[in-house]
Amino acid sequence: MIRRALVAASILLASCGGDSKFPASSDFAAKCAAPRSGTDSATGKPYPDRQGSIADEKSWLRSWTNERYLWYREVPDPDAKGFATPVDYFAVLKTSAVTASGKPKDQFHFWLSTAAWESFSQSGVEAGYGVQWAVLAPRPPRTVVAAFTEPHSPADQQQIARGAKVLSVDGEDLVNGSDVNKLNAGLFPSVAGESHTFSIQDISGATRTVTLTSANVQSTPVQNVGTISNAPTVGYMLFNDHIATAEAELITAVNQLKSAGITDLVLDLRYNGGGYVAIASQLAYMIAGPVRTAGKTFEQLVFNDKLRSASPMPFYGRTLGFSTSSDEALPSLDLGRVFVLTGPGTCSASESVINGLRGADVTVIQVGSTTCGKPYGFSPADNCGTTYFSIQFQGVNDKGFGDYADGFTPGGTGSAAIAGCLAADDFTHPLGDPNEARLAAALGYRANQTCPPATSTPANGLVSLAAADGQLFKSPWRENRILRR
Repeated sequence: MIRRALVAASILLASCGGDSKFPASSDFAAKCAAPRSGTDSATGKPYPDRQGSIADEKSWLRSWTNERYLWYREVPDPDAKGFATPVDYFAVLKTSAVTASGKPKDQFHFWLSTAAWESFSQSGVEAGYGVQWAVLAPRPPRTVVAAFTEPHSPADQQQIARGAKVLSVDGEDLVNGSDVNKLNAGLFPSVAGESHTFSIQDISGATRTVTLTSANVQSTPVQNVGTISNAPTVGYMLFNDHIATAEAELITAVNQLKSAGITDLVLDLRYNGGGYVAIASQLAYMIAGPVRTAGKTFEQLVFNDKLRSASPMPFYGRTLGFSTSSDEALPSLDLGRVFVLTGPGTCSASESVINGLRGADVTVIQVGSTTCGKPYGFSPADNCGTTYFSIQFQGVNDKGFGDYADGFTPGGTGSAAIAGCLAADDFTHPLGDPNEARLAAALGYRANQTCPPATSTPANGLVSLAAADGQLFKSPWRENRILRR
């Protein structure tokens, strides 16, 4: 049975007042147009649903948003009758304000079916090929390459490795073809059992045709753990998702690196969009150790003025039962600094790791490009079979800092700037290879505190950092900071 519990009991919140304009959300909760029946596999209890209407579901959304949304004063109030479905209505229940750089302040508003949310967040299972595509150029001439693959997945079985370039999908030219729907359908299957034919160019330059059949693929969030071949006291770890299974995998990885006697760590978060913030706290503790984190706050959650303050989230030094037994001591590396590899896909809970460590005076050296900029998060809410994700809090570290809505930038300026190097993503080398551009830059900075020229063209021929990073297409929940229910 999947456990539904918040990270700590102290995070349970209560309203400090009402708003006469909107009734309490509890008046409409679980009043559904199509009530579920039977037992919720996540709780072992009957579904709470009762007969209601679409209007009830919309009313719940409006009241719940008014109670919980961080920027509730900035939410528009259109007539709910003008929206065909609850999710259509939900889409507009957010602020339209922008950050200093001009991007939307809230670009993280989304929903999922409750079944899909429970499946991936707890087990890491998602329909697909097990390859993370990086879209380096979305318009003709397009470029799509493999960023990484999941072990034992359909893509792995077809030997699609990092840097493999897609030339065509089901006969449609990916580079200049006009049938975008056909390309998207093949690249991003929605269910298991779909088969699509690809023309692939491997890093070697060889071209081949493969058929990929989508499956329910289980993510392996921690990969490529080990020491660097030409720097044996430096550990490396690729960490891709803060999902429940990551707890056990991170413990195994840290024990392995500790046994190897590492004195420095390169933590590769370039593709990690986030997930459970409690796992971010555990990881930060395992890097810094008990002495540096003693009495320190990993993250203080700041809610709107209608909600009571939550107790600070500590650096968790014990297991929380995500994928291990609860309340066992975590191992630690006791490091005073860490090298973190980042990109625009480094988001939310991953940024919490960076910010939390900085709050505990651990030196973070950032190599790569600017992170996504999401100091916000939420506790997901299920109503009538849909789980809604609406920004409910901002996270700040032990020093009270949490203003990085435009991301952390290596070697930049301002309060969110971090020492380090700008370096393009390099799809011509495997992740963990000391010759891969970002890892090489981190190793070079470690050796002599210098960075490679940020304007140099990487071996894959890409010129700009933005192009070299590309765009990753991950499930929305994988790019967020989430509290456990």
